[in-house]
Amino acid sequence: MQTRMRKLLAPLFLLIGFMAFGQEEPTVVTGKVLNAANDVAIENAHVVNLNQVKGAVTTAEGDFEIPAKVNDTLYFSYLGFKPIRVRVTNDWLKYGAVKVKMTELGIALEEVVVRPVQLTGYLEIDAKNIPIYENYRYSISGLNQGYEGGDHSPNAVSRVLGAVFNPADALYNIFGKKPKQMRKLREMQKDDEIRRLLQSKFDRQTLMAVLQIDRMDIDEVLRRCDYSKDFIESANDLQILDAMSGCYEEYKVLNR
Repeated sequence: MQTRMRKLLAPLFLLIGFMAFGQEEPTVVTGKVLNAANDVAIENAHVVNLNQVKGAVTTAEGDFEIPAKVNDTLYFSYLGFKPIRVRVTNDWLKYGAVKVKMTELGIALEEVVVRPVQLTGYLEIDAKNIPIYENYRYSISGLNQGYEGGDHSPNAVSRVLGAVFNPADALYNIFGKKPKQMRKLREMQKDDEIRRLLQSKFDRQTLMAVLQIDRMDIDEVLRRCDYSKDFIESANDLQILDAMSGCYEEYKVLNR
């Protein structure tokens, strides 16, 4: 009787064990980000888990914590420093916080010539001298977002329709061949720390690291989705993320 009872209870204990394992809290790794030149803590450095698409930011003491597991890759970035990638190891999880040292970049700033607008005081004349930059967006029923037609011109709408009804190879090369990476677009949009990070960046480095594509791919996708050159060159990384996400959703609609 006891033997039979043990046989009946064994699967139950096994099931409970699996349930307990499934409810286990995700592992959190900790560390400190320092300037490699002088070991001074770097505040507000950004940390992104490229595998789980989670973000964190360092404290005034350079400390951070972020969800991660063994073999996840963490991407560290800070303005004026070279971005680095660090693999999470068993030792890191076993022994706790590690020190991550970042190296400063030598940035040569190009000379910028600012040409002020000379105003005459006559509204009719000054209105013609002041440059105006407009990028028009057109909304098409049935799609999630509109398309940017660029300068206001007679062929702006035809460019929009051409972009929608003539799916480009470039979109398939990015979206069609890398669906897993593209699904990370949604995950990035949901993480508040990543959104705050991207809002202050203009170099596309974090986007390229997470999505595993290069700068040329990003620019080409936005061009094929009819975003203007001004937008592609001047938008911050969060705006680029939202633009690519909208473009991806529209690609999926057209690809059905």
